[in-house]
Amino acid sequence: MPELVSPSSRYKQSFIEAVREVQASGSGLGDTLKWDVAGMEADFDRVLAELRRYEPGHDLPDGFVHSESLWLVEGETYLGRASLRHTLNASLREFGGHIGYEVRPSARRQGHGKTILRLTLGRARELGLDRVLISCDTDNLGSRGVIEGAAAC
Repeated sequence: MPELVSPSSRYKQSFIEAVREVQASGSGLGDTLKWDVAGMEADFDRVLAELRRYEPGHDLPDGFVHSESLWLVEGETYLGRASLRHTLNASLREFGGHIGYEVRPSARRQGHGKTILRLTLGRARELGLDRVLISCDTDNLGSRGVIEGAAAC
């Protein structure tokens, strides 16, 4: 059963494989398409620190909000990720919203988008977020269906 976890070196190999998949497909979140895989392999602790830099308790650069990175995993396999922003600023109200998510290409069309969004919404409720803003590109029909499905619940 897939679960949401904090990013961990336990999933390093699977995560890096997923980044390669996203880059090869050209379909994923913008930052994933730009990540340096060789650098990730060489210093995965830096990757984990980078993913945690916006968590509560860390000083934020101007224009950023506190957020947390969450990974959807099953066993030892990384399936996807979510970013849960704890608040919104003007920029995030226009683009991004509270939740962004990505499913690795080999795990798409298997219900993992629904799972990651459902579990991330549960985490948002734990944080006291009664309403969240979720958006996607207008031509991303898969994500649109996932978001509309969650809104109906």
